Amino acid sequence: MVQCTSLLRQLPAVGRVLEEERVRRWGAEHPEALVKRAVQQAVEKWRGQILQEKVLQAPSVEQVMDEAERILLSSDQSSLRRVINATGIVLHTGLGRAPLAEEAVQAIVETARGYCNLEYDLASGERGRRVDHVTGLLCELTGAPAATVVNNNAAATLLVLRAVAQQKTASGKQLKNRHVIVSRGQLVEIGGEYRLPEIMKAAGVQLREVGTTNRTRLADYAAAIDERTCALLRVHTSNYRVQGFVEEASLAELVMLGHEHGLPVLDDLGSGALLPKGDEPVVTASVAAGADLICFSGDKLLGGPQAGIILGRQELVTAIEKSPLMRTYRLDKLVLAALEATLRLYRDRPQVEQRVLVWRMLGESREAIRRRAEKLVEQMRDLGTASVNSFAPAEACGSLRIEIKEDQSYAGGGALPTAEWPTVVVRLDAGRMKVNELARRLRCGSPAVVGRVTDGCVVLDMRTVQDEEIEPLAGQIIQSLSVRQ
Repeated sequence: MVQCTSLLRQLPAVGRVLEEERVRRWGAEHPEALVKRAVQQAVEKWRGQILQEKVLQAPSVEQVMDEAERILLSSDQSSLRRVINATGIVLHTGLGRAPLAEEAVQAIVETARGYCNLEYDLASGERGRRVDHVTGLLCELTGAPAATVVNNNAAATLLVLRAVAQQKTASGKQLKNRHVIVSRGQLVEIGGEYRLPEIMKAAGVQLREVGTTNRTRLADYAAAIDERTCALLRVHTSNYRVQGFVEEASLAELVMLGHEHGLPVLDDLGSGALLPKGDEPVVTASVAAGADLICFSGDKLLGGPQAGIILGRQELVTAIEKSPLMRTYRLDKLVLAALEATLRLYRDRPQVEQRVLVWRMLGESREAIRRRAEKLVEQMRDLGTASVNSFAPAEACGSLRIEIKEDQSYAGGGALPTAEWPTVVVRLDAGRMKVNELARRLRCGSPAVVGRVTDGCVVLDMRTVQDEEIEPLAGQIIQSLSVRQ
């Protein structure tokens, strides 16, 4: 404790550091208040190190300035910034899920640059509806009679449930505490602590679970129907699969049962694919089966911006749009612009598989990915690496060993949870530098690079690295090895 007190007394004061010529020069490029705050934070960081007994001697003024400069430079960077995704997870929730097609990016730029006809009918000169920019396309692409959009699929699910709960019973009564029937095997929880039972409660409906975790028959649904039933619900278990001794009623069977009792059938597809991929349900199949309301995400397998898409019977969609909550979940002009541009690409399937990045990445061959891995290694050599097998960076971190290997990628975002895609990765072993330190340096660099840490190596999966990212990725690897951070 005595030593700690002594070190705190030796800690350079904020005013003393601010008097340094080096710090004064920072004022030419940064506001005075920002410089002062950086110095204060640097001093406080060292104070914390001393109090936690993590240092044996007080820092010099130079060391405090080094820390303050690092803080100052990091304050110049936007908190939300571009990341090179080298994880191999195509729909990485933490990294923003689907990267947008160039057409969607350009639509955002064009819409953001000035005014737009968001809620203005140019033909009539009267007020229009913002959702009309995409609803026609959705009906055209899916065959649904009506459509609307909100800001995510959780909101879509909530609004769908509220709409059916407020419908009158077959006998014309308006009842409270109505229930929705769903299989026990479909009571999903997804990332962010989203639980279906809690969404149902928030929507004002009661959960009526039937069957068992692995087997739910049509008869289970039929036995649970009573006067308070307002809908039958099917939920696609998008982020897990129950396999083995399983049985579930098909959507077509649920539709037949629901319509026999005058009940709407709801289909929550989760990811929502417009094209077939693995065992993921296709939106058009749900429409063809006769589901009364269907909802799915825009930023997963659709490959667009975050949105919740609702399709179904006109009267039910109209009821949803009249909900007072609809305004709280509506899309802004930039998301609508990106969504419309993405949907337009689906009019031409070959174009989708090339222009929508999610589909291009999932459809890319291992050979094409290998060529990108080889290009990365070649680019590192061109940027100054003496040998791809071993080279000594300036900080003497030891030799860097680079290895190109085959591996597996994943869709992510809750889509296709059991599917794997053969890929090619670049494995980095920095010798004496600890693998977690190399991973940290890559993450904190510019551009930020996020890979995987496996078997003592940083693994860069080239499936999710774009061609134009190879050169900056190579430069950041070398920078991370050669500069003290």
